[in-house]
Amino acid sequence: MDFAGKRTDLASESAQSVSSEGGLPEGISVNVRKTSAFEITEISVDSEDAAKRIGKPRGRYVTLETEARIERRPENFEQCVYDLADEISAMIDSPESVLVVGLGNEDITPDSLGPRTAAHIFATRHIKSNAPQLMSADLGEVCAITPGVMGQTGIEASEIVKTVCDAIKPSAVIAVDALACSELSHLGKTVQLSNSGISPGSGVMNSRKELSSELLGVPCIAVGVPTIADLSQNGETLMVTPRSVDKMVGSSAQIISAAINLALHRGMTLEEIISLTS
Repeated sequence: MDFAGKRTDLASESAQSVSSEGGLPEGISVNVRKTSAFEITEISVDSEDAAKRIGKPRGRYVTLETEARIERRPENFEQCVYDLADEISAMIDSPESVLVVGLGNEDITPDSLGPRTAAHIFATRHIKSNAPQLMSADLGEVCAITPGVMGQTGIEASEIVKTVCDAIKPSAVIAVDALACSELSHLGKTVQLSNSGISPGSGVMNSRKELSSELLGVPCIAVGVPTIADLSQNGETLMVTPRSVDKMVGSSAQIISAAINLALHRGMTLEEIISLTS
């Protein structure tokens, strides 16, 4: 959605664009809190009218922002992972089985967050059927896919994910993708979670058919980091990404994958997760 000539996937930016001296429109509420690693802004969009105003579907949007851009593994990596895992756990609500989807194109660095995250997910669904004696209460039932992009496969990512969901019947889906922002201050510093689904390819301005709970028939949680900024002005579009985008995406993928693993395998420690997925 275009706000004042700029494109953004961040609900926090969209909410700011419709704010006035009287506050936010009815049906949009904001709550801000802090953890040791993040400032967290939670936005609830509760009505269809509010959704139209903000340009985002109804739902919850949780934004976790760090002080410094994530360009390499931060000193507070462990706390970032635990804080993000807590937010994922709160949003996904203890599912029996989860499909993690890494959206995007691994060959385009700013769009590679999803595939790079999925590569470090600790998948266990096959263990339950092939070696059940190895399963324990410490492990969740998790699988992961990277459906690629339509330019590579000729198939919409949403069609692939829907087919997989129909076949394996997960109780929830976590979709990870690169996002776009409209403020340089948010580039690579923000993680957004939402329960409203996601449009694959948004981070490189090539949105495809959305993934949502309505399409998949199960809760769909979206996780993303802005890797590209839209600085459109005077009718011209300028898409900006930092020179260190490879380090930024790699570090973001480390944090997100570790947090997802902790949220889904609740009996495991971060050290165990890292040793199994590095």
